[in-house]
Order: sequence, then structure tokens, then C-alpha cells
Amino acid sequence: MADRKPDATSEPAPDTTSGTTSGSDANASADAKTDPEAGTDPRPGPEPLTVPSMSAGPDFVLRPWEMSDLPLVREAAQDPYIPLISTIPPRYSDVAAEAFVRRQWERAATGAGYPFAIVRSRDRRPVGAIGLWLRDLPEGRASIGYWMVASGRGQGVTRAALRTVTGWALRDLRVPRLQLFIEPWNTASARIAVDVGYRHEGLLRGWQQVGDERRDMAVYGLLNSDGPVDGRAVTSN
Repeated sequence: MADRKPDATSEPAPDTTSGTTSGSDANASADAKTDPEAGTDPRPGPEPLTVPSMSAGPDFVLRPWEMSDLPLVREAAQDPYIPLISTIPPRYSDVAAEAFVRRQWERAATGAGYPFAIVRSRDRRPVGAIGLWLRDLPEGRASIGYWMVASGRGQGVTRAALRTVTGWALRDLRVPRLQLFIEPWNTASARIAVDVGYRHEGLLRGWQQVGDERRDMAVYGLLNSDGPVDGRAVTSN
């Protein structure tokens, strides 16, 4: 990573309450508080989600996480940046890696979002991750987070994965607004976001804890009403 800026956005830390997640590597929301007008009956939680498999261009696919993806977790854990902005364990062990994969399954099962592994078609090697996080979907917005290990960078895969998830979220899921959170120095990720159609909307000072410090995040947004993605209509309204 010394000679190439990482393809990564900040992933929101998973919420421990039952609900959805959103953000840079993830996020969670929908609260399990009781309704004061309904006695002690809890509000229904979000529905479990089925993570689909999708083509991300001719060379890569997006699919649900599998236990066979532990080598990807190992490579990501050795990266100096990915564990800071995701829930990848900073010190690899098989136990920690298996727990990470189970967390991805749990995020879908609890309605928190759609976590995908990014896999190279020719050898079925996983090279990164991308997630659509739904914590704020009741307010009409969702977040996307992604990261790519060093062996997968420079091949256009991050751009293809982001374009695929963005188009799917806008067209099929009809999400009104998508957003990304990127550290201002990470020009590689910012360039990818802009290429896909996201607009730089501003700087959020001290927005997120990254490692031992609060860091600024640049926010990039894309509205369902902004126009075509990849030359295809976003909605049919």
C-alpha cells in the first residue's frame, strides 16, 4: 500500500441493537424499543435479507461471504488501513476471521444490510468487500462501504463493484439517496466515487473514530433523481 492509495471507504461500526446497519464498512439501526402506546410489545424488527450474487463486469462477481474467504480476511488484516475503517480483525487468527464472516451473515439476517465479497472470476479468488448498509433507510438514505486488498488494486474492480451495487440499490431497491464517507487524503477512493456519479457534498469534521483519533470525512452523495447510472434509467417513474 506504500505506493498506492487504498481503495476504501469508512465502514460504520455495527450496531449492537437489532436493526439495520449503514456506512463505510457497515452500520446498524432499527431500534428494538417498545412502543409506549402498545404496552410492552416490541416493534417488529427488520426483515432478514437475502444477499444476491451479481456480476460486476466481465471479470468479477459479488456474492455472499463464505467460510472459504478466510484467506481474504488474513490479507486484509495485514493491511495497515483496512482494520481501522472496518471490522476486519487487526490481528489475524482463524477464530477472529470466522467471527468476522459470521458477522457478515448476521448483518443480512438482521436486516442491517447487504455484505458482499468481491471475487475474481478467472480463479474465484476474493479480493475485497463492499456493503450496502441500511440503518438510515427509514429516512430515505443508505450508505455504501468498500475495501480492496493490495493484490486486487489497480484492476478497476473497485469501480466496477461500486457501480454495480449503486445501480442495483437505485434501480431495484429504489433507495432515494446513497452516500459514501471517505477520508480527504484518499484521492483514489474519491476519484472512483466521482467516476461512478457521486458528488462531493462537503466535509464532516471529526466525523468518525479511526484508530486512536477522530478524523474528518468527506461525504459523497448520489440521489435517485440525479439521472442515469451507466446510461440506464435509475427509476421508471
